[in-house]
Amino acid sequence: MEIKYGNIGKVGILKRYWLPLLIAVPASLMAVALGLRFWTGSFGDSKLNPIYRYHFSRPDQGSITQDLDREIAFYQQRISHDPDGGMNRALLAKAYLRMAKATGEVSWYLLAQQTAQESLAKLSFQNDGAMVALARVATAKHDFAQAIRLAKQIRGVDEALSILVVANLATGKLKEANQAAKALVDNNPNLTSLSLDALVKVGLGKDTEAIQDFQRALAAEEAEETGSSIWARTILGRLYFKRGQLKLAEQLYRESLRVLPQYPPAVLNLAELEVRQAHYQAAENLYSQFFLTSRRSPTVYDHIVMRGMARVKELEGNSSEAQNWRNKAEARLRFDLTSFGHRRELARLLLERGRPQDLTEALSLMQQEVKIRRDAETLDTFAWTLTLLGRWSEAQKYMQEALHWGVRDPIIFYRAGTIEQKLGNQEKAQAYFRQAQETDPTFDENARRAFGLGVGLLGLN
Repeated sequence: MEIKYGNIGKVGILKRYWLPLLIAVPASLMAVALGLRFWTGSFGDSKLNPIYRYHFSRPDQGSITQDLDREIAFYQQRISHDPDGGMNRALLAKAYLRMAKATGEVSWYLLAQQTAQESLAKLSFQNDGAMVALARVATAKHDFAQAIRLAKQIRGVDEALSILVVANLATGKLKEANQAAKALVDNNPNLTSLSLDALVKVGLGKDTEAIQDFQRALAAEEAEETGSSIWARTILGRLYFKRGQLKLAEQLYRESLRVLPQYPPAVLNLAELEVRQAHYQAAENLYSQFFLTSRRSPTVYDHIVMRGMARVKELEGNSSEAQNWRNKAEARLRFDLTSFGHRRELARLLLERGRPQDLTEALSLMQQEVKIRRDAETLDTFAWTLTLLGRWSEAQKYMQEALHWGVRDPIIFYRAGTIEQKLGNQEKAQAYFRQAQETDPTFDENARRAFGLGVGLLGLN
């Protein structure tokens, strides 16, 4: 599909991706949409530790995307006067990518990719801008091998290293991710590099060091880094959530939303927290508000919203509505499967649905996924699939690989304990169950019910 610059191309993508979904949105959500144009919820917490408070001025409502709109228009105008040049296209591709990260909208990623490819076709050497854009789109599409290949050709040290940190984390190469993160911090210890280093520490199970890195990162933030500042607070909140410190997680999510009221990862992670606390109406309100604050364009987060709504309806005892939402999530995931590689997410949906006929497809999806992504979360999902097929010894093998680097996740420990218990290894099983409780002292049935609803740490950057 050819994508034109400007509004014409964007509208074409919207029609293709979004109109079928709009038709499927329930009347209740549309009614809410008519009454509320913007999210006007009250966020922020006066009791938040000052070290986590955002101390700069909040951007005006919509100003970030408005500024990006102007930047995009500027480079489009320059391209019209220099149609054979490559540099302006590289700068336009990076602006599209920033818009994609700000909104989560699929079409901006596609525009960034196409524009970067056109830039390289016109300027094939010393074109780091286009290479960076392509590498970051590859990461978003879960093509980590391509992201690593491109990163190794980028001359800009910080850009290359930051891509290598994320791509190596996703593929389970924590040694390489750690080396890249250390080099990145040594070169420039700023908000982004310290936050990425913290992510590596989380993967290695070094919580204390990770939190110290996050605190150093926030102490180093600057006024023009609003997006990165909110990203860092949201992933830190996710870490506290995984450790059962729900109040602190909530405070960080709300602080993020105080600054950027429409930031999707914070919205969705707050909804996950509400589900965990059995506040189902509050969670449903958050999911509903996500639709209001989107631009009526498909986003990379839509399937999370739909799965969340399905879980809420299921927990409320409304099985028919739960199935409706799950069907919408499945349709969306299948539509995006080739372009954004949501194999793991589709497999989880099939496993959650619990139908025996879905297990074979879930297994096939995960067999493909572990060839390209071997982080602990992916390996845990593969192990879960194998347990439902009764293949306990194979599940044990992949679970041990998930735990190899030291990651501390209560749901992974709990599943590891269940596997060992099934295999008759009671002592090991009890040790894993204790680790689950030590990692998150509040870990219980409600925590398990909320499993998988938020935006994971690697899904935020």
